[in-house]
Amino acid sequence: MASSTDIVQYIVDQCSGAGRIDAKKMMGDYCIYCDGILFGLICDNNLFIKPTDAGRAVLKDVIMRSPYPGAKEHFFIDDLDDNDYLAQLIKVTLPNLPAPKPKKKKQTP
Repeated sequence: MASSTDIVQYIVDQCSGAGRIDAKKMMGDYCIYCDGILFGLICDNNLFIKPTDAGRAVLKDVIMRSPYPGAKEHFFIDDLDDNDYLAQLIKVTLPNLPAPKPKKKKQTP
C-alpha cells in the first residue's frame, strides 16, 4: 500500500521545525530529507527514521521495524502529532548520518 499525499504532507509539516523538509517519491513511497540529508522513509503512511545512538536516546519508545520487506530496521515513529519531539529527534539524528554524495556531472559524448 502506498502512502497518501495528505499523510506525507502532514509528516513534512510536523517535521519542519528541524529544517527544510522534503519528501521525494520513490517506488510508491517516500524518502524524507532534512536540509538535503536523507533521514528516513515514509512507507504505508508510517514514518521510519534511520537508527542512531543519539536518536535512540531521544525516543519516547524504541520500536524497530522494517519499512518494507527486506529493508534494514528503522525507528518506527508512532507519535506524529508532537512536532517539537519530531524536530528534536531529527536534529540529533542528522549529525550522525553521512552527508549526501555529490551529484556526478553528465558527460557529453
